Amino acid sequence: MSQSPPGSKLLDLVAVMDRLRSPGGCPWDAQQTHVSLLRYLVEETYEVVDAVENGTRAELRDELGDLLLQVVFHARVAQEDPEEPFDVDDVAAAIVAKLERRHPHVFAGEAVAEDLQAGWDAIKATEKPRESVLDGIPPGLPALARADKVLGRLQRNGLDEPVSAQATPEQVGEELLAVVRRAHAAGVDPEAALRTATRELETAARARERAAG
Repeated sequence: MSQSPPGSKLLDLVAVMDRLRSPGGCPWDAQQTHVSLLRYLVEETYEVVDAVENGTRAELRDELGDLLLQVVFHARVAQEDPEEPFDVDDVAAAIVAKLERRHPHVFAGEAVAEDLQAGWDAIKATEKPRESVLDGIPPGLPALARADKVLGRLQRNGLDEPVSAQATPEQVGEELLAVVRRAHAAGVDPEAALRTATRELETAARARERAAG
């Protein structure tokens, strides 16, 4: 008895999504757009996070399925674009090409770089030329995630001094909670405050880049 190859069920998902979106399918699915689906993409992402941190294996499997549906859904909507259509195969082909390009030590026979992160950054720089090392960070990230991303980019490029403190996740969590508690007592929105501080850090870093360039 032959066994289905890994990924074969993905074809079933693509077929189901196509039926839901096509004439005679589901009216709700048929009227969705990339914009209307964004809220569900964000919600499903956070539900995966919660399943990883607090859920069972079955819950994680189900939430990953819900997130995968969002990718397939967006790809199906994209097929209908009159000017620049693409489908799920184009999406898959693009990420396959990116993974192979960014792992030359695996797919091109190159030696493993001593600093893999620096190697990836160099490859990404050739893919998407940027004026600043901070370009490409999604502006809609939550304030804490954005601050972490900004600091990581700056430190890898010598634009911010890394901190050599040792701390456990529990300690960091307690410190962050203490900051939020202090902000609450002072009537300060901690998200807004961190966004402002991060923007100021970015502005200063971009100024240093321009001066050096």
